[in-house]
Amino acid sequence: MDFVLVDWLRILCGVWFIPHLIGKGLHYEKAGSTFEAAGFKPGRLFVGLTMVAEACAAVGMTFTIYPRVAAVVGASVLLGAGYAVVKINGMNWRWQKMGPEYPIFWALICLLTALV
Repeated sequence: MDFVLVDWLRILCGVWFIPHLIGKGLHYEKAGSTFEAAGFKPGRLFVGLTMVAEACAAVGMTFTIYPRVAAVVGASVLLGAGYAVVKINGMNWRWQKMGPEYPIFWALICLLTALV
């Protein structure tokens, strides 16, 4: 099977969830506080749910296991992260001001891989 650009994008999007999973796992309590600051209560429950969703997205997108479903799950998590960033930091678009552009961009790429 020939890999095309969209396959590589899908795999990269999936692999990029792994550092997020590791970070949340290593800093579970702090992540819970961040989730609560964004209005997701109880925070630790939402951290756990997010980790499960990210793991599903990572595995599915990386290993082509229901990749479209995995991409939509990943995009949902990322759009939630974009919402949380705006809720905590205000509507700052630039990354220097902790803006939501990175998770929104990543979510759009995940959705692109689901649609193609």
